[in-house]
Parts: sequence; structure tokens; C-alpha cells
Amino acid sequence: MPFALLKYGLSSDYPAEQDLPPPKALAASYDVVIIGGGGHGLAIAYYLAKYHGITKVAVLEKAYLGGGNTARNTAVIRSNYLTSEGVRFYAESVKLFQNLSHEFDFNIMYSERGQLTLAHTDATVRAFRQRAEVNKHFGGRTEMIDRQQIAELVPTLNLDPGHLPVLEGLWHRDGATARHDAVAWGYAKEAAKRGVEIHQLTEVEDLIIEGGRLTGVKTNRGTVRCGCAVQAVAGHSSVLAAKAGFRLPIVSYPLQAMVTQPVKPFLDPLVSSSALHCYVQQTSRGEVVFGGGSDPYPLYATRSTLELKESLIASAVEMFPFLAKARLMRQWGGITDMTPDYSPIMGESPVENYYLDAGWGTWGFKATPICGQTMAELIAGGGKVPELIRPFHLARFANFQQVNEMGATAASH
Repeated sequence: MPFALLKYGLSSDYPAEQDLPPPKALAASYDVVIIGGGGHGLAIAYYLAKYHGITKVAVLEKAYLGGGNTARNTAVIRSNYLTSEGVRFYAESVKLFQNLSHEFDFNIMYSERGQLTLAHTDATVRAFRQRAEVNKHFGGRTEMIDRQQIAELVPTLNLDPGHLPVLEGLWHRDGATARHDAVAWGYAKEAAKRGVEIHQLTEVEDLIIEGGRLTGVKTNRGTVRCGCAVQAVAGHSSVLAAKAGFRLPIVSYPLQAMVTQPVKPFLDPLVSSSALHCYVQQTSRGEVVFGGGSDPYPLYATRSTLELKESLIASAVEMFPFLAKARLMRQWGGITDMTPDYSPIMGESPVENYYLDAGWGTWGFKATPICGQTMAELIAGGGKVPELIRPFHLARFANFQQVNEMGATAASH
């Protein structure tokens, strides 16, 4: 239990404290400017300040903290990926998530529930078996389970949806959820406590590059100089990189999800189907969350559509038929930046002193802690790339060294 929550419960007075200092003017210069005030940007700032003593840092957010993809995901945390590089990376992130509430003294509502991915064909079963072995090799708690075990784990699940009977399942015990806004605010308050400046409603309009080096940024509130900068802007990664004069191998697609009104608890694990391209989870408040694949066309928009709603609901009802009577409460969308190999781009850019945290597609939230930690190491080390993120460098696309995570989710990407 976080100590702040315990103190709150035992205190006779309301122990209110201001998480963030009041807004202030931009300074003329900073050692590090972080573009993007979502989970990743705030995490980088926190690890820079706490573990590397770099506190002359500005986080610039064009809207409000955590209001982009951080607020628009479904908060799933897992490490059951396909490649050894991906499994190692996300397994470290899971370990960091498990201790974040204590590190922040702030409850992020971390809940380890496990993730079950359903296999409907023999080919999928074979792929899942290989995936389970890779996960176990790197310390993950992942195994194959049969129909009987699935029925015991999720009694309400329909094991024979239409022409796609469930054959086996990939059971990932480390699967979890956390409150995405709590993660962002935890990083923000701890970074601010150590001197990091967080500027909301501050949009970066251009980048100042002199002699192939980034030396500053132009914002709607003025120009600031900096020793280096890192972009962590999720679905708008390509747009910002273009301002720096280079092109990223990224295409941005909308990604939608929806949630029902609360119902009585019936589902503890996170359940996804590789054939129906749908995943279902129930929140601690009883709401049932549906998610699936990204839209089939590139677009910079966070609108929701009737077509996706109908498709997701049809798949969810095949998995849990009684949900046909549930009432949908809301639907939303985010913007995913998809790379050709479905792995992120982390590290140096073609511009000196300008670092990349991009290409996260649908898996950015679960990488928040390890991304912050490794990017902070990279910046503090003057460009020395941590071993954990070395495979995700931008040059891999020119050198044919892709880290292929296609199919690492039970969705259409």
C-alpha cells in the first residue's frame, strides 16, 4: 500500500498537497527539452532528475498532461511479445510498473490479472507455443493452457464462437492494468518535486537546427535554447520529425476503443482473440472495455466511427454472448504511429542532440517506465545507447535489421 494512502486514512485533517507548482514563464534555456507531456515524456523527465541529477529540464505539452494517447489507451500491461528483443524490453517495464506506487508514494492502481489470448487454429497454437517458450526463457510467466483450463479460468467465455472454436490459449500471468492518468500524474508530481518545469498549453511550432545540431525550439510562448531535446509525441511523431528535416518510417492510424456501463464483476483476466481481432477486459468499476485493431486507413484524428463500433461489438458478443444486453457508455480513439516492423524507434536521430521516442503503435503505455529509464540513460550518457534499446535504433530500417513484432497483439496489426 502506498504510504500516502495510509497517511490519508489515518489523518484527521485532509492531507492536501499541490502536486504541480503554478504555471510560470519559460526560461531562456534548459539542459534538456522534452517535447510531449504524456507518460513517456514525464517518465524521461523523472528519471533524468532522480537518477541522473539533471533537473534543468522543461517538459512542453501543447494541451494538458497525459491528454494524448496516454489518456486514450486501455491501460494493458504485458510482456508476452514475439521477439527476444521485445520480450526483454517489456519484461523490464513490467518489473518497474510493479513498484511504481511505492516509488511515487502515489497509487497507480496496479492490478495483476493475467492475460489470456485465444487460439482458434492449429497454426496459431504452434505460434503461441513458440511465443510461450521465448517468454519463459526471459523470465516471463507464460504458458499454454487447454480448453478445460480456459473454461475454469473464464467460466463466462463462449468456447465455440461461430465457426471458430477455441483450441488452446496463451496464458500470460504477468498481464496487468494500471490507471493511465495516475501513472502520468505520478511521474509529473515527482519530476516537478525535483525541479523539472512542466509547461502545459505550450506547443512546439518549430525546431532550431544550426550546423546539423539542434540548439533550441520555437513555441507559441517564445523561443528557448537547449543542450538537447527529445520528442515523445506519440501519433504525431512524423509531423515533428519533419520539422527537424528528416522522415520517419511511420504511418499514423486511428485506434478506437469503447466501454459499457458498469455491470457486476464477471471477468478478472484480460481476454483477447487472435481470430476475432478483439480484446475484452472489465475494469475495477465494473465497466467492460472492448478494443481491437487500428482503422484501415491513415488519418490524424481521434474521432470514433459506427463501423468500428459494430465490428467490435459483434466480436465481443461472440466471445461473451450475454453482453448483447449491455449498454455502451462511451467510445473514443487515439492516434497510433505504426512502423514497418511494429517495434518502436528509440535513440539518436539524424540531427545531433535530438533524440527519438517514437513508433509505439498500440503498445506505448505498457512501455512507459522502461522507456523513461532507458531514454534518460541515453541522454545523461551523452548518446551512449543502453543495451536494452539498441535494437530499436532508426538505422535498422536501412540496414534490414528489423525487430518484427507483427502479430504480437490479438488485433489486426
